[in-house]
Amino acid sequence: MPRETGRKVIAQNKRAWHDYHIEDTYEAGLVLQGTEVKSLRLGRASLLDGYAVIKDGEAWLINVHIPEYTMGTWTNHAARRTRKLLLHRKEIEKLVSKTKEGGLTLVPLAIYFKDGRAKIEIGLAKGKKDWDKRQTLAENQAKREMARALRHRNR
Repeated sequence: MPRETGRKVIAQNKRAWHDYHIEDTYEAGLVLQGTEVKSLRLGRASLLDGYAVIKDGEAWLINVHIPEYTMGTWTNHAARRTRKLLLHRKEIEKLVSKTKEGGLTLVPLAIYFKDGRAKIEIGLAKGKKDWDKRQTLAENQAKREMARALRHRNR
């Protein structure tokens, strides 16, 4: 059987782009159990409540929901267990220094398969205030209206 190539997105956290200013993104590997990989291959995951922390020089993904594999038996995994992230030492040190500055957190942005391996994109994020969210919505709506006006004008 040929090896998978390319990028197959499983789940995206669009809410993170709405609630946070994403300053930087990192790609990390995931330490998963067999039934978790099978469940991800079925396209089932939720990143909404998830976040990442760094403890004792290791990165951990917390509260990401990967539902149990339906065909699994007693070997099935817990849906919201803590999972280890695979990052280079220098990346972890950089993330520790940035998150200690204050106001920054690590949020998962997407889970995907890249060349057959499960990866997660995490973002270094700063929380938006309510007025920031309203301003972003207004800007996006203005862009949509301009594009619509241009499209109708060209007809």
